[in-house]
Amino acid sequence: MSENIKEKRDVRPMKLFGMLLPSMPSLLIRLSGTFLRLKRRANKAGRIFNKELRKQGIDKETAKELTEIYLQSSHVRNYIQRLR
Repeated sequence: MSENIKEKRDVRPMKLFGMLLPSMPSLLIRLSGTFLRLKRRANKAGRIFNKELRKQGIDKETAKELTEIYLQSSHVRNYIQRLR
């Protein structure tokens, strides 16, 4: 009886992988589109952020560094690391 349960547990991940495999291309296309939109919007917000910092009197180098810190949240690498 316990061997039968063990075999079922071993088969479940393979079944799940088999079910997910056909949907992977469309899922990857949708996710990449979402991440590209996020990146584009983040870059636009970064330009606005940089411009506002410079308007407030912060020098160019400091504004650039602060903008880079601001944009780090939009890097896809951060999201992938969180999924692991």
